[in-house]
Amino acid sequence: MKTALITGITGQDGSYLAEFLLDKGYQVHGIVRRVALEDPEYRLWRIRHLLDRITLHSGSLESYASIFKVVQAVQPDECYHLSAQSFVSYSFEDEFSTINTNINGTHYVLAAIKDAAPHCRFYFAGSSEMFGNAEESPQNEQTPFKPRSPYGISKVAGYHLTRNYREAYGLFALSGILFNHESPRRGREFVTRKVTRTAARIKLGLDRELRLGNLDARRDWGYAGDYVRAMWMMLQQEEPQDFVIATGETHSVRELVEVAFGYLDLDWRDHVVVDERLFRPAEIHELRGDAAKARRVLGWEPRVSFRDLVRMMVEADLKDLQDHHR
Repeated sequence: MKTALITGITGQDGSYLAEFLLDKGYQVHGIVRRVALEDPEYRLWRIRHLLDRITLHSGSLESYASIFKVVQAVQPDECYHLSAQSFVSYSFEDEFSTINTNINGTHYVLAAIKDAAPHCRFYFAGSSEMFGNAEESPQNEQTPFKPRSPYGISKVAGYHLTRNYREAYGLFALSGILFNHESPRRGREFVTRKVTRTAARIKLGLDRELRLGNLDARRDWGYAGDYVRAMWMMLQQEEPQDFVIATGETHSVRELVEVAFGYLDLDWRDHVVVDERLFRPAEIHELRGDAAKARRVLGWEPRVSFRDLVRMMVEADLKDLQDHHR
């Protein structure tokens, strides 16, 4: 039986990955902050249904000693480093903690694996934000990085740390450069969930308007459940290689709004207010991924379409709100 260690297990990707690995027969361990163990109702909601099947360890990505202790105790076969301060607009407000936490955290996990479990295969969660305003579209594994946010900068540093540990120390370490991926478990601060949640609230008479920034910004949105499958496939290869994971399609925030409101028989124009305060200081206008290498080498394909993803999220938010307001 293989053992996996997941940082960020309480997040969207971590929860789907834990489910996926349990179904594959893995023993699953996760690193969580001590406060999460003290407040499981609020902080562990995405993995509440898995708590009797996984082992959680308290640790901090700001402490090498605590990470080393967990890696040494667990001796994982695979480590998925998903934890990060990942909300892009927040990274502009607190760039120091974003850069410190994301870069040092990645460095600590890599160093702990090198020192305590060098046999472990390591996955680093890269991001399409690394490309920023790239000079070519779609973006693939050869596209130069031009990050436009502190978050994107921190992910480029993590990518190079991972590459360096692979080349300098022979670790099986790689990066998955994942484009935006969403689900009903997405945090409510992200635009997709903000749209589906507010649309459901408006449908139920709990809200009247949705305030958004740039409706013309385009993103390559996929389903998180499809993307965690790709993470696992990467670590099953004979040689460590980096991969772009994306749908290859882009949709604007306006299209996202149209699909979500349309599914609920609402006219979005009656409810959406464009608020210039919500525009990013440095906007990226189009990110679109080319996952041809992942299709060719891994045999990976996305299974959930954009419209089905938005519908899935609206339905989940509608049900959740109805359950809470009965």
